[in-house]
Amino acid sequence: MRLTQGQFSFLPDFSDDDIRIQAQYAIDNGWAVSVEYTDDPHPRNTYWEMWGHPMFDNPDAAAVVFEVNECRKEHGGEYIRVIAFDASPGWESIRMSFIVNRPKDEPGFRVVRQEVDGRAIRYTIESYAVREPEGQRYA
Repeated sequence: MRLTQGQFSFLPDFSDDDIRIQAQYAIDNGWAVSVEYTDDPHPRNTYWEMWGHPMFDNPDAAAVVFEVNECRKEHGGEYIRVIAFDASPGWESIRMSFIVNRPKDEPGFRVVRQEVDGRAIRYTIESYAVREPEGQRYA
């Protein structure tokens, strides 16, 4: 199952040049670019691990590609994404987010049904990856 989160998730994987073009777009708009990684890509897991520091006032998108490739060296078997944060008043949130690296095997998610008080039923989404302990979820 191919994880579809963020922008461009239905497109084929980005090349380094594609990543550079998107990072340059973010930089041209004055957004701070960061690289993040995780082994738990649950849709509600918004707190991925940050790789390095956010790149505020970075004029060169090649630095973003460099950081992505450095992150791939250590976390190449996990999900890696590039995010762009807009700090301008009124926005102050993520304006762009896209996955740039995926594990070879993406196990996907399952729906868990829970019966609660009365006849109420709740559904939650659980990643198959969390069956393994953190740090051992992908080879």
